[in-house]
Amino acid sequence: MDNQLETGFKAGRLVSIDDLDTADIDTLYRTTREFIKILNRPLKKVPALKEITVANLFFEDSTRTRLSFELAEKRLSADVVNFSSQGSSLKKGETLLDTVNNLLRMKIDVIVVRHKISGTAQFIHNKTGIPVVNAGDGTNEHPTQALLDLFTLWDAGMENKDIKICMNGDILHSRVAGSSLKLWQKLGIEYEINGPNTVMRRHLPFRSANFNSSRPFTVNYQLRIQKERQNKELIPSLEEYNGFFGLNADQNPGVAFILHPGPINRGVELDSDWADSPQSLILKQVETGVALRMAIIYFLAQKKGG
Repeated sequence: MDNQLETGFKAGRLVSIDDLDTADIDTLYRTTREFIKILNRPLKKVPALKEITVANLFFEDSTRTRLSFELAEKRLSADVVNFSSQGSSLKKGETLLDTVNNLLRMKIDVIVVRHKISGTAQFIHNKTGIPVVNAGDGTNEHPTQALLDLFTLWDAGMENKDIKICMNGDILHSRVAGSSLKLWQKLGIEYEINGPNTVMRRHLPFRSANFNSSRPFTVNYQLRIQKERQNKELIPSLEEYNGFFGLNADQNPGVAFILHPGPINRGVELDSDWADSPQSLILKQVETGVALRMAIIYFLAQKKGG
């Protein structure tokens, strides 16, 4: 492994984009590039975290995010403990804090957590002091997704000044939106949010402060319709949604790149012609995620006990 890898972050957690300043983000992205080089080698595993144990606590179903974190940890040679609430003592009445405290007694060094309740990642960090990575909490934030999305654009050759994003979809229930808008505002990236009025966040600005309406969009970001988080029907029909807010065969977004956090509802947020188009960076987002999460776990493992 390159001896020039840095030792950031300042905070002992990544619960929110608020935990990072611009220097942290720059350090993270430089280190991600180093890990991409490692992942492109025949031998993709490094002994950076050989004495570290990481617990992945996923209280919600997940495929991409869980596998991405697990692969990132194993590429760093960490010991990995995977926890699922299905079949656990939580079903017998054990509290979340009891579960976490029991894991800590097993000498866990870093915790990655996904939970349906907003604030869970911060709660665990506050109660334990252990470095925590938020892999998605309720409708609040998903910081690693926001970070990997922007890195994917940078890796595709875009600079902040070239980026003007239109984020479409279920803004109200999207934790990706919660983190992405914070990140874009922090870095001065232009954006606009768009979607049905019933799934917009009223407290968020529709446009960034430096929005220049005369400049065309360069990135179209399609969010997933999160039916599982809606306690009532907020969209008349998926067909109507696709016609007004999705990318379908009748539309040309006229952008350089298309992003989507996955999983895709094909024919709803975007049709297959766009999902599989040359403009689509969706699979590149998945690829980028492993290296970026390697960098995050690498940094936070150095904060354990601090």
